[in-house]
Amino acid sequence: MGVKSKTEDLENFITVVESGSFTGAANLQNTQVAKISRSVARLEKELDVTLLNRSTRRIELTEEGHLFLKYAKEGLSSLNRGEEALNDLRGCPKGKLRVDAASPFLIHQIIPYIEDFQITFPDIQLDLISNENIVDLIEKKTDVAIRIGKLADSNLYAKNLGNSKLHLVASPRYLAKFNAPQSPLELKKHKLIGFTDSPKLNNWYLKENVEIKPYLTASNGEALRQLALNGNGIALLSNFMIKKDLANKSLIEILPEMVISPNPREEVHAVYYKNSAVSSRIAAFIDFFSKRFTL
Repeated sequence: MGVKSKTEDLENFITVVESGSFTGAANLQNTQVAKISRSVARLEKELDVTLLNRSTRRIELTEEGHLFLKYAKEGLSSLNRGEEALNDLRGCPKGKLRVDAASPFLIHQIIPYIEDFQITFPDIQLDLISNENIVDLIEKKTDVAIRIGKLADSNLYAKNLGNSKLHLVASPRYLAKFNAPQSPLELKKHKLIGFTDSPKLNNWYLKENVEIKPYLTASNGEALRQLALNGNGIALLSNFMIKKDLANKSLIEILPEMVISPNPREEVHAVYYKNSAVSSRIAAFIDFFSKRFTL
C-alpha cells in the first residue's frame, strides 16, 4: 500500500469515527459510502484486526479500534506537519484550506478577491463554507474561521482584523413612506428587521435603552440587507457589508450618533486551533485577506 492511499485510509477511518457513520464520513469527504467502507476494510486487513463493529443503526469502535484511533490521529497530524514544513522550506503553501465565514462576510469581503488569491497561491485549494452560527472547527473540519463579535474560545488562536462599525439603515423607499425616527424611542413606531432566534444579534447597543422587537426576521445578515434594500424596514448592519450601499445611497443611515461604538458586535477575528497542521496555508490566507478587508 502506498503512502498516499494509507494516509487516505487513516483519514477515512478517523472521519467515520468522528461523524458516527459511513454515510456521514462520505458526506464530509464528498465521496461514495462504498469507497469509505472499502478504505476502512483495507486498513483492517493491513492491520489484521477489526477496528469497527458495524450494525444497521450505528458503528462502534472495538478495543483495538480505540487503541489505534489515538495513534492514527497522532500519525496523521505528524505527516501533515511534515508536509507543511517541506512546503514552508520551498516557500510555497500547498494543499486544501477550509474557510468558514458568515454568508455576508463571504460575499462582500472574501469572494471578490478569490481570483487574486488563487493567482498568488495557486497550490492552495480553497473550500469556502458559509455558516451563520459559530461552528466547532474540529467537528466541521475547518482550518480557519472569520468570526464577528466578541470571542470566548480559549483554545483558539485569534488574529484581530479590526472592528466593523454598525449602522442603523433603511432604504430611501422606506423613508419616503415613513418619516425617519428622530430618537431611539421612535424606533418602536417603525418596522424593524432583526435576526431569527438570535437575541445577542438583536441587541442594537443604543445609547438609549430601547427593547428591539423585530417586525420581520431572517437567519443571516445578507437576507437582512436585501430586506432593507427592498424597503421592508430598518436594520442594524455591519459596515463591511453595506459600505457601497451607503456610498451610492441605496441605504440611508439614520440616528448615526445613537449606536454605541465600539461594541462587542463590531469585533472581527480570524480564528484557528493552536495545534493546526496547516499553519503556512492559514498564514498565507490571513496575511493576504487582512490587507484587503474593508471593515
